[in-house]
Amino acid sequence: MTVGKVDNALKVRKLLQTEVGTVVSVDTVRRTRCGSCLSAVEKPRKPKLTKTHARKRLAWCKAHRDWTIDDWKRVIRSDETKINCCNSDGRVWAWIRDNEQLQPKHVKMTVKHGGGSIMLWSAITYAGTGWICKIDGNKDKTLYKEILVDEQSKTIDYLCQKLKLRRDQVVFQRENDPKHTSKLFKEYLEDQEYRVLPWPAQSLDLNPIENMWQLSKIRFNEYETLAKGMAELYERVSRVWHDIITVKECQKL
Repeated sequence: MTVGKVDNALKVRKLLQTEVGTVVSVDTVRRTRCGSCLSAVEKPRKPKLTKTHARKRLAWCKAHRDWTIDDWKRVIRSDETKINCCNSDGRVWAWIRDNEQLQPKHVKMTVKHGGGSIMLWSAITYAGTGWICKIDGNKDKTLYKEILVDEQSKTIDYLCQKLKLRRDQVVFQRENDPKHTSKLFKEYLEDQEYRVLPWPAQSLDLNPIENMWQLSKIRFNEYETLAKGMAELYERVSRVWHDIITVKECQKL
């Protein structure tokens, strides 16, 4: 018989029928599982790592294990994210007391076709959140360079002003997306004063801005009414990013 874990009732039913010759219903499998003190949990998401990925991630961590807090203060961490008009793509949880009736805050509002979404680019620094940019259309290497020339440059100037740094002391961290490693992008970076932090592939979980994006989405979801269009959606997101997310929260990450 097959040895290993089977992750849902339908697969268990098929396995029993194929290898044991026993025919049971999916409901029977679920009742038996509940009687065995087993409960369902939502699978956490994590990057799919090969042995090469793991080796390079470990090498990167060892190469930077002696960095001080002052070293990390100089790093600007950038990334993109998608913001939905009707909250996140996944599950949304709410706390409710026993015998309490549902309130508007307990309900995930939806509209036909999802209500739309916007793509954003931004960065975080030890001095706070950086400039934010709405990405219209496909983000190719040309558009990404424009973002670096404008929003990222302003973010670097802001960090230098707050921490009294020179531009050549700033370290820029970016993902290994193909457009981030294109020839046009590399040539642009070679002409800049700041340094670029090498980054291992499949390592979104090592980038603190992912946690900040999640925090900003939680704050954004606190609005009790839906945005009336993409312009208001961007306005709300910008307000959360610049006015509600604090410097201390950026520093904790």
